[in-house]
Amino acid sequence: MQRVLIIGATSAIAEATARIYAERGSRLHLVARSADRLKTITEDLRIRGAAEIGHGSLDVNDVSAHAAVLDAAWADLGDVDVVLIAHGTLPDQKACEASVETALAEFATNATSTIALLTLISNRMQQARRGSIAVISSVAGDRGRSSNYLYGSAKAAVSAFLSGLRQRMARHGVDVITIKPGFVDTPMTREFKKGALWAKPEAIASGIVKAVDKGRSVAYLPWFWFGIMTIIRSIPEFLFKRLSL
Repeated sequence: MQRVLIIGATSAIAEATARIYAERGSRLHLVARSADRLKTITEDLRIRGAAEIGHGSLDVNDVSAHAAVLDAAWADLGDVDVVLIAHGTLPDQKACEASVETALAEFATNATSTIALLTLISNRMQQARRGSIAVISSVAGDRGRSSNYLYGSAKAAVSAFLSGLRQRMARHGVDVITIKPGFVDTPMTREFKKGALWAKPEAIASGIVKAVDKGRSVAYLPWFWFGIMTIIRSIPEFLFKRLSL
């Protein structure tokens, strides 16, 4: 029976992932900002077969609260086999360009808070010498683009941090998996026009669980984003500056 901790559990991708683990009969501990939404999700997961479910509230930007929330999660589960970090926002790029305060706040939510959580979590799992840590980054972190470079830079920071953490934790029997989704049809992207490249949260969740099961290092989801981002990264800078992306 797997013991799974999900941070950012009310996001569409995290909820879909939790459903897969619930159907496996896993024990779950869910962490998110909205206590009311957590209660609703918890009841749904019980019906789906979760063995036990605990939950706790956290504003991820309150770094001083991280340790206590993680203490409660470990106490509830006894130990943790899988951690999924799935929180984040999709910043308004123009607002970030106009305001230092907004830019730094969005960077903190999408990067700094994740790095803070990972620092505490990795130390716990290093002691256990086993388990998996999966973190949702983004293909946006592979190359900065004018349309969303604040978000992209935050995800690039997370991906780089995970790369180093993965190398460190490999010596201690812990897998670190960087999840890089492309466009996902969620409430966070409701205003965007959808097309052929867009995926449903359920498809991303399935890919996350498979990546964790296989102990992969990096998972582009869906798979075709690896090819797309390989092409985008290869565009020479003098041409890239002329593109509208």
